[in-house]
Amino acid sequence: MAVVEVRDLVKRYGELAAVDGVSFEIHEGEVYGLLGHNGAGKSTTVEILEGHRERSAGAVTVLGVDPAAGGRELRDRIGIVLQTSGVETELTVVEAIGLYGSAYRRRRPTDELLDLVGLEDKAGARIGTLSGGQKRRLDLALGIVGYPELVFLDEPTTGFDPAARRKSWDMIQGLCSLGTTVLLTTHYLDEAERLADRVGVLTDGRLVAEGTPAELIGRIADTVVSFSAGDDLSGLRELLPPDAIVNGSAVEFATSTPTADVHAVTNWAIDRGVELHGLSVTRPSLEDVFLGLARDEVEPSTARDGAA
Repeated sequence: MAVVEVRDLVKRYGELAAVDGVSFEIHEGEVYGLLGHNGAGKSTTVEILEGHRERSAGAVTVLGVDPAAGGRELRDRIGIVLQTSGVETELTVVEAIGLYGSAYRRRRPTDELLDLVGLEDKAGARIGTLSGGQKRRLDLALGIVGYPELVFLDEPTTGFDPAARRKSWDMIQGLCSLGTTVLLTTHYLDEAERLADRVGVLTDGRLVAEGTPAELIGRIADTVVSFSAGDDLSGLRELLPPDAIVNGSAVEFATSTPTADVHAVTNWAIDRGVELHGLSVTRPSLEDVFLGLARDEVEPSTARDGAA
């Protein structure tokens, strides 16, 4: 079931197309990662889905409703975690949860929420005294206080230490296991690779790639094989790709068929009694894919920076 459907979405500011014919779907219970450099159109797209910005053209439905006309019924079913918080700093954590929770027909118990985001010992603390990471945990709490069916997460773990990030990842995955759907925007590509069931990559307002992280990595980026094989490489060069880098005894090459190529190289080594020192087979990451896709992106203009 599609929780979000976007068809040929366009958002123009005069002659500038901040979003230019974007189409995608987000299915129930999945994490969809929307990736792109600053100015690529992520924020504009998300704000249209949230009902905070009007589109110029195209069709959009969120939980079966046009977000431009969703009103209270839609807002009661979604949660939003913005990149920057606007919560009054003189409130305590518990007071903020009570205030934001009052906007929803159903709300999570405060103790459960504090436990989910790791703020049990900060319940009575004023928000102004919290660290950056603790404030971000509170943002997460406020975004899920109303049992949302769909959560928009914009850079949710900015300022977190590694342990807190992983705890937040577990929490997000736990929400999805209960049927919650998540639209994630993040600059941490390892976060998207860990959390997202599927990702869409925006470049200059257009969706240039979409699929699971594994699909994109397998389709676009090659595996890198490297090793050192001594001074006598006779017979080996014929087994290597033409663009392999050979520097003395050190060898490195990229391949889309690592199993076959490593098999050929190790057979060569076994036949000659050669030890392949430092043999490494490095799987590319989602970051490698993203950087490759965005390499030719046009430098965003000042107007685009403000729009997206």
